[in-house]
Amino acid sequence: MERPTVLALVLAGGKGSRLGALTDHTVKPALPVGGTYRLIDISLSNLVHSHITDVWMVQQYLPHDLNFYMAGGRPWDLDRSHGGLHVLPPYQGADGEGFASGNSDSIFRQAELIREADPDLVLVLSADHLYTVDFRDVVDTHLTKRADLTMVTTQVSEDASRYSVVETDEAGTVTRFEYKPEEPTSSLVAGEMFLFATDVLLDSLTHLQQELGELGDYGEDLIPHVMEHHRVVEHRHLGYWMDLGTIQSFWTAQQQLLDGDGATLDDPAWPIWSGQAPLLPAFVADDAAVTRSLVAPGSHVAGTVEHSVIGENVTVEAGAVVRNCVLLDRVHVGPGVELVNVVADTGAHITGGSRRGSSQHVTVIDRSGAVADREPFDTSAALPRDWEQY
Repeated sequence: MERPTVLALVLAGGKGSRLGALTDHTVKPALPVGGTYRLIDISLSNLVHSHITDVWMVQQYLPHDLNFYMAGGRPWDLDRSHGGLHVLPPYQGADGEGFASGNSDSIFRQAELIREADPDLVLVLSADHLYTVDFRDVVDTHLTKRADLTMVTTQVSEDASRYSVVETDEAGTVTRFEYKPEEPTSSLVAGEMFLFATDVLLDSLTHLQQELGELGDYGEDLIPHVMEHHRVVEHRHLGYWMDLGTIQSFWTAQQQLLDGDGATLDDPAWPIWSGQAPLLPAFVADDAAVTRSLVAPGSHVAGTVEHSVIGENVTVEAGAVVRNCVLLDRVHVGPGVELVNVVADTGAHITGGSRRGSSQHVTVIDRSGAVADREPFDTSAALPRDWEQY
């Protein structure tokens, strides 16, 4: 059987306000993760390994860092003469419309381009999750079950109220969809990966635009509409999945990498390709003490680092202590500084020999080196095995 053509639409334009100071200067998909990657690497690597190479990226908020990083798609072999990566920036159309009001609106604004491209299927992805999915399997589910929309679903162990909660029957048909319910009836959630029949997607968007006048988020309008009028099925994802849309989840996912129960980023059969520049290996000084940590290239460690993710070109001076932390690129930790359960934004210069952070919450330090946000631990979420001792 001939394989259908698939166009991937990666939504990479949201502000990510739940991440506080981390997205004041950088759009969420461009945030470093795991020391040597950016969040966008996950989506693009999954697509390319799934042999989906027609990839459109929708942008809006602070696109510059992300565009420089993308390098025309070259790191993911998407710099092609036919297909490949196309960046879709915000624009003002002939009728004067401005920025999109939500992700449904973002998709609707590309409707004519999608219609001209004429793919059989459109795969809509968010760009702020950690997971490994072979989208060829999702396409197979879609075809086998003769679906109009196939959504990738997964079970979560935390409070599901910040997700789209779904219920299914024994055949895998989605029977209920609730967008961020206050009292979730299930721990099964949509993983922000939606595979649409193209005509269903475009017809639904057109109908909703005419009916509502302005589109919002697809969990509020598009998905409920398709649920009501078309066949919607699930493709159950049984592996690791994490939405990095909050401070705690951003921190937790990277702590899980250290404990071996997080995302798999080092599978030689499914490598995560990256646009990061090559750097010298990390330097660890004679008196440094580094345990159970990821230390990225270009870093210089002379102090104590325990159970932490250290980004590129980070400096931890002698006499500094870093525990259960995530330090993004170019952070400088001065002598006498102790950091506990901290996420430090790119370029933060942290000096003045005192303790920042607590075992009671995740603390964000902004680019100026000041404490910006504190998010209490959600005890229902996965935490590092030894976090309480600090």
